[in-house]
Amino acid sequence: MSLPPDPHALEGLGRNHRLETALADLVDNSIDADASEVVIRFVQQHGRLCSLYVADNGRGITEDRIDSAMTVGGRREYEAGSLGKFGLGMKAASFSQARSLTVLTRTPQGTTSGRRWQLGNVADFKCDIVPADFVADEVGRDWGFKTDGAGGCTVLRWDDITGFTVTDDPDRVQSFLNATITTILNHLGLVLHRFIARGSLRIAVDVEDVDRAAVGPQFEVEPLDPFGYHRSGQPDYPKTLVADRDGHRLQFACHIWPGRSKLSNFRLPGGAVERQGLYFYRGDRLLHAGGWDGLTVPDMRHQLARVAIDISDDVAGLFTMNPEKSRIAVGPDFAHLAEAACDGAGTSMSDYLRDAENTYKRSRERSRDRRKMLPPGKGLDPSVKRAIGEEIPFLAGEEPIDIRWRRSEGLDLFTVDRDNRTLWLNDRYRQVINGGARGGLNDAPLVKALLYLLVEDVFEGEYLGVKDRDNVALWQEVLTAAARSQYERDARS
Repeated sequence: MSLPPDPHALEGLGRNHRLETALADLVDNSIDADASEVVIRFVQQHGRLCSLYVADNGRGITEDRIDSAMTVGGRREYEAGSLGKFGLGMKAASFSQARSLTVLTRTPQGTTSGRRWQLGNVADFKCDIVPADFVADEVGRDWGFKTDGAGGCTVLRWDDITGFTVTDDPDRVQSFLNATITTILNHLGLVLHRFIARGSLRIAVDVEDVDRAAVGPQFEVEPLDPFGYHRSGQPDYPKTLVADRDGHRLQFACHIWPGRSKLSNFRLPGGAVERQGLYFYRGDRLLHAGGWDGLTVPDMRHQLARVAIDISDDVAGLFTMNPEKSRIAVGPDFAHLAEAACDGAGTSMSDYLRDAENTYKRSRERSRDRRKMLPPGKGLDPSVKRAIGEEIPFLAGEEPIDIRWRRSEGLDLFTVDRDNRTLWLNDRYRQVINGGARGGLNDAPLVKALLYLLVEDVFEGEYLGVKDRDNVALWQEVLTAAARSQYERDARS
């Protein structure tokens, strides 16, 4: 007998997805379709966000395969290295975020087809067939691809999106877009960094305003390589430890980051402690970022340790990937296998963790040896002050140095006010330094941070010595000349 699933089964798909993980799943499909370009487009109408597109320049979906692609749990033969696996990805990702999914596609031969699922109308599991003229119009739009897609194109459209802000207040909509696009760029840059770095994939995000018939600038995803340091924390790392099991070989690429790194590649969302540990890849796609899975426990002293593990479907029984492709569960033999791994010189996982811990300890010792300085005060952005505090020990019980603006009669760029522990900047140059933008209390962070590092020591002690006065005069002459030069350039333009 036929036992079709309950229609509400669709509503339960992909509930572990967030917007960024759902979009990553759709981009996986684009990669499997040989796309080199993917554009994610938010659509705004009457001030509100209403729809979202994901378009790619891949080979499209043929007429005889689109029904299988839209079938819940529809399986196909996956090629070696394909990122798809369960036959649920597109539907689970889409229905986790929206109540309407439309797929529109064109093959390089020019054949088009389209289908639409709507959660409110699936009692009989009949999928809508999209008219050919609508398909042609949608796939034929300017999607901002920079390379020739050889005629192929697939467009996924979400409507009735549950996670969008419902307001039409322009400031709140813009704030939502800023935060959401940043999250998408960071997540896709991390999980797909290998594809982007080697140039086989370009992903961009933009916003279309229907009322203005305009599409805004594209924001391109940059690779966020969790192993992208410039210099290893230990000269003889990275090391590859190897373990064998039942004829299968598993490699552990063990890296040690340099201590106290400020690179965004190191400071991933979640924090350094959370992001230490194992990074699992399948088909060059990052599935799992951080955690030790029973190998050891998270520890501040191990925060420089990251291990890349490339897995394949033939490593039976060791790993299980969740349908959202956002987590790897390891089997009971994994920890034993990792513990037995070593390189040709006999380095074990225990040796590696010990080396990472020692590197962290040495980095802490170097920071404690630095000269103590007066703390920064008002006028510096909080993120800059945090960065200074992480690198520099402060003199205890001392008043901070404020960096403020005021109008000065002369042309000097700055004034050292030791009595009030303030470095005054000449408001004459404020607009120039801020690139024409309006200023605020914590504006010009780069210039202020540089000046703090340069002049901090002249605020120390009971009086200014001859050398200090000479240094201040030198800095004043050079920096004022630079500020006046920029001021005159802007005035001429």
